[in-house]
This record gives sequence, C-alpha cells and structure tokens, in this order.
Amino acid sequence: MKKELVRRAVLDSIVMVVLALLFALNYMLFVVKNQFAPAGFNGIATMIEYKTGFSVGYFSLIINVPLCLFAFFFIDRGFAAKTFIFSVVYSVALLVMQTERIESALVPFQYDAQGVDTIFPALIAGAVGGFVYGLSFRRNASTGGADVVAKFVSKKNPLLNFFWINFAINAVIALASYFVYGEPDGSGGMLYEYKPVCLCMLYCFLSSMVGNSIIKGSKSAYKFLIITSHTEEIEREIFLKLKHSATRIQAEGAYSRTSRDVLLCVVNKRQLIEFRDILAKYDNTFSVVETVNEIYGNFVNVKKDENWVKKTLEKAEKVIGVKGEEKPAEQKPTQ
Repeated sequence: MKKELVRRAVLDSIVMVVLALLFALNYMLFVVKNQFAPAGFNGIATMIEYKTGFSVGYFSLIINVPLCLFAFFFIDRGFAAKTFIFSVVYSVALLVMQTERIESALVPFQYDAQGVDTIFPALIAGAVGGFVYGLSFRRNASTGGADVVAKFVSKKNPLLNFFWINFAINAVIALASYFVYGEPDGSGGMLYEYKPVCLCMLYCFLSSMVGNSIIKGSKSAYKFLIITSHTEEIEREIFLKLKHSATRIQAEGAYSRTSRDVLLCVVNKRQLIEFRDILAKYDNTFSVVETVNEIYGNFVNVKKDENWVKKTLEKAEKVIGVKGEEKPAEQKPTQ
C-alpha cells in the first residue's frame, strides 16, 4: 500500500512537471507575440509584462507561493503540493525560455499572426491550456493562480462547476485587457481595441470547454432506469441483442403500493437507438435516461471473451428461461 502511494506521488509529480513545461511552451509560442491576455492570474501577469517588462515567470512565483500555502491549509495538502510543483516548474521554465539564447531558438516556432489572423493562436493556446487544466485537475492539482481560488469556491459550494467559476474570473480579466492593449492615437489620447478582449474570452471559453470535457472523461454512456411489467422479456432482449446484462431492483409504487421490478442498465452511445427500440415494444413501461460521464470496471474486457455471450445466455436460461431464439414481444393493443 505504501509503495503504491509513493508510486502514485512520483507519477503525479512527473505529470505536473511535463504539464508545466507544456504550459510555458504554449505561452511562449502562441501568446507572447499576439498581444492578448490568456487567462487567470497568468493573464494579469501577461498584461503587467506588456506594460512594464516585469517577467511573467517572476510574477507567477510571487503570486502562487502564498496561494499554495492557502491551499495547503484550506483546500487539500496533496492539491497544494502538486500545484506548487507546477507553479515552480512553470515559472522557472518561462524564465529560462525568456533568456536571449533560448528565446531566439524559439522564434522559428512562434506563431506571430502580426495582428491579422490572431484568432488562430488564441484557439490553439486555448485548446492546449484546456488540456493542461483538465489533466492537472484529474490529478487533483491545478495550474495555480485563479484555479486555486475557483477550487476553493467550488469546494465550499460543490454545486458550482469549477471551470465556469474560473471562466467568470477570467471574464473580468478579459475586460481589463481592453484598457491595457490600447495604443496612442497621435493626439494625446488612447485608441482602445476590442480584439484583445475577444481573444481573451475565446481563449478562456475554449480552455474551459476542453478542460471540462477532460475532467468528465471520454467513456461516456447512458444509464436507463426502467419500470416495467415485462421485466423478463426486456432482460431477454438485452441479453440477445445488446450482449449486455442488467440489474433487477425490487421497488414499490408510492401511490399504487404495488410491487414492480426496476431494471438498471448502462449502454454506450452506439446502442442507444437499439435500446430505445426494445423499450418501445412493451406497454406499461416507463424509463428514465441520464448521461453517465465515465464508466469504471473491466466489463468491456469481459465482453471481448469469445465465450462471454455463450456463458451469459446459459446462465440466463437457468434464471429466466432465455433461449437462443427470440420470442416475439407482446404487442401494444391497437386503438
């Protein structure tokens, strides 16, 4: 058990180091040359660097060290430790990449839209940023800055989605960027542009969408709860047509006080239409369906076994009398 914890801690640390390096590279290649604030406190740091020349790397260290201490005491120690690793590696990587030698080596790879097609670097940077956000939170960590604030708020109110809290914080930063990237108009005034605001909002929205998708997982499916008087027939069709099983639950109607069977079954997206067709054959059947974000377990591997269907049908035959041939479903009465 202790070895497993150590192994997981080492793996988490390595992942956070790699993500921090990717995040720093993303900043240098797609953000620096295109004059828009990416997101969070990193966006504030970008605007400060644009106006004063004070490095984002130093600002990230200054702001994230106290935030990690706050997270250590008020959020989670493991979360704080991994966020600290990310913040330190990200800051150091930026400082190294901003040295004259490394920066000149990165120039051929930088996406400089030259004020024309700046939407493309914002899209790429947002997608990469969302990837980093999502993977870091799957490891119970964050990229620091506004992520820590959003994590604290979502912990206090679990009904609030972390990524949309973060998006709200970033929207305020986007509005601030309107006043930062203005240029003198030649008559003593300032000419402000909406483009940096739009690019920042686009970056924030895309990174939130990608991050949220990664957090939810890719193994999505549909869960059906079926209340029916045709339990055995539906079970039989699930076995034969979908090569699935189901869980039978005994229930009682709150109004009628009659006993009914409730079937619980999880199917993948490809089987959704076929499953609905099965249910449509039977009267006195009520079902509720909801999206399942991720499925755990080795059921997929079990189904790959060539003997799985045979064994399942043999067992089903003993339990509910399922045969290899389909029995016609009871038809709904015609009006």
